[in-house]
Amino acid sequence: MLLHVNAFHLDIDSKGKTWWHKLAPRTRLLCTILLVFAIALTPNGRWWTWAIYAMGVMSVVLISRINLPVLLKRIAVEFAFIAAVLLGTLFRSGGEVVASLGPLKITTEGLMVLGSVTTKALLSLIMLNLLTLTTSIPALLNALVALRTPRLLVATLASMYRYISVLIGEFNAMRRAAASRNFTGNGSWKRQVLGNMMGSLFIRTYERGDRIYQAMLARGYQGIPPAFDVPPGGRRDIIALTLTLILTLLGQVIYLFKR
Repeated sequence: MLLHVNAFHLDIDSKGKTWWHKLAPRTRLLCTILLVFAIALTPNGRWWTWAIYAMGVMSVVLISRINLPVLLKRIAVEFAFIAAVLLGTLFRSGGEVVASLGPLKITTEGLMVLGSVTTKALLSLIMLNLLTLTTSIPALLNALVALRTPRLLVATLASMYRYISVLIGEFNAMRRAAASRNFTGNGSWKRQVLGNMMGSLFIRTYERGDRIYQAMLARGYQGIPPAFDVPPGGRRDIIALTLTLILTLLGQVIYLFKR
């Protein structure tokens, strides 16, 4: 996971010249939020709706010309953490029993819920990673400010992004120090040493965070990040938002005609 976090060059494709990149950052953020909310709030079992949303998501992936290996790698890492939660939905009661594993029973209802939640998670992860890969972090933070996000929340996100590399650097320094002292072994002794390392890491980062905060106060920090100029939206942005809204509504309306 630390290796994935160290890929906090999140915006490796932010210098592109595609139609998606030419949208204002807040437009990209709004399109992503609209689509993710539509995907997540769709009731279970509406496969045609998700098929429509999947076509929209794949269209943005193709238009943005994103680095597919990086996108897939990040989705695989993130999906591994939610896989255990997803598997829990497989044993949901209801419907016909398909298979039995002792007291656990796989039902048609469980399979439907598992497929639905997996589809929601996969499409949402693709869209969110697409946003972070194609939008620089300062531009994304400025977009949040422009959309009236609480300044304190934006400041917290900015500090977290900026200093996560410091945390990783401290951890790597401690790991190298342990390796130089022939830190081998196993069992409870190794777990005890690792626990002490994590405790020391917390104290170090807490002290450094306090020093940084005091330095920021000395330079006039007032608890909110400064607002920078945000690119104004144009005709292209209006078209993108309109198409996203039409796509989200189309995915929901299609089931009205199936009744």
